[in-house]
Amino acid sequence: MGINDWPRHERPRERLIAEGPRALSNAELLAVFLRVGVKGSSAVQLGEQLLARFGGSISTMFGASLAEFSTLNGLGPAKFAQLQAVMELAQRAVREQIPSGQTLGSPEAVKLYLRMTFSRRAHESFVVLFLDVKNRLIMCEEMFRGTLTHTSVYPREVVKAALKHNAAGLLLAHNHPSGSPEPSESDLVLTRSLVQALALVDVRILDHFVVAGPHVHSFAEHGQM
Repeated sequence: MGINDWPRHERPRERLIAEGPRALSNAELLAVFLRVGVKGSSAVQLGEQLLARFGGSISTMFGASLAEFSTLNGLGPAKFAQLQAVMELAQRAVREQIPSGQTLGSPEAVKLYLRMTFSRRAHESFVVLFLDVKNRLIMCEEMFRGTLTHTSVYPREVVKAALKHNAAGLLLAHNHPSGSPEPSESDLVLTRSLVQALALVDVRILDHFVVAGPHVHSFAEHGQM
C-alpha cells in the first residue's frame, strides 16, 4: 500500500504540517524528503531501509558517498544531491547564529555546529574557529588534514593564522572519524603546546573539542585545558 492510500491523518507530510516535524520518526522525515517510494516499498519503508543501511545513524547517512548512498534501489545522484543540499543549508543556518555572543555562550550550539561541520568528513581534520574580543566568529578554517588516525598540527601555523585574522581567542576542534571522542595522550600534549604558543601572542584558547559522530568531547568541560 502506498502512502497515498493511507488515511490523511497518518501520512507523514500531513502529520508534519498538523503536528510539527518533531512528531515524526526519522524514517517519516526521510519519507517527506524522498516524496515517493519504489516498487514494493512506500516512501516510509524506503526511509527505514536507508537508515538501516547506515546502522540507524543519520550522521553516518549524511556522510555517505554517492556510491554508498546509491546502493538502495530508487536512490541515485539526484536524491544524493538533494540530501547534501539539505545538510549544507542546515549547517549554514547554524553558522549564521554563531557570530552572536549568545550563541557562542552556549556549548551545545557550538557542539551542534561542529557535529555538522565534521559529519561528511571521512578523513581526520583539524579546524580552528577564530574569535574576536567579543567571542564573535571571525572565521572557521580547516588548517590541517591527515589520515583516519593521525594529523600533523604545527603550532606556528596556528599562531600565524591567529595573527592574520587578528583573533583574540580560538576554539580548536578535530575529529576521530572511526573512533571514540575521548582525547588521546597526543591530543592532550598538542593542546598544551598550542595554549603555550598562543599565549606568547596574547591569544586565548577557550576550548578544544573532539568530534566522533554524534559525540563531542570538550576539554574545558573535563578540566583538560
